[in-house]
Amino acid sequence: MILDPETDLTFTRTINAPRSILWECWTTPLHIKNFFIPKPHAIDKCEIDLRVGGKFNTTFNVDGNIMENDGVFLEVVDKKRLVFTDTYSEGWKPAADPFMTAIIEFEDYGKGATTYTATARHRSPKARQSHEDMGFFDGWGTVASQLEEYAKSLG
Repeated sequence: MILDPETDLTFTRTINAPRSILWECWTTPLHIKNFFIPKPHAIDKCEIDLRVGGKFNTTFNVDGNIMENDGVFLEVVDKKRLVFTDTYSEGWKPAADPFMTAIIEFEDYGKGATTYTATARHRSPKARQSHEDMGFFDGWGTVASQLEEYAKSLG
């Protein structure tokens, strides 16, 4: 994948869990609630229809503020790659103010570990900078650590 430094942010880490378990974590609403937002914040609701055009809807609870985030899957490659966006919601309804498209990739690293890459693509350099300023690297790093801890509890 070719990254555009003007509009893309990316994060890669080796996670000590098999790719199949990480895939299950990312594609099951019950599991998403356990890692997808840095604690102590929470996911109150998650709906997944795992197919191109299928919904990926989450409801974040950040210090009592409820944030609805509706989106769709643009690409689903079993146990390898998920691409979802909030640019559209189910039925390809355009969003009024989209934030990003996420690309989550999993690659075997060996001996039960996985190379995990999360990329956020933004509509403009300003949106990318805003996401970086919000703490993209710390936030996605925390999510990766929570994912690893949670995945280990499933193995």
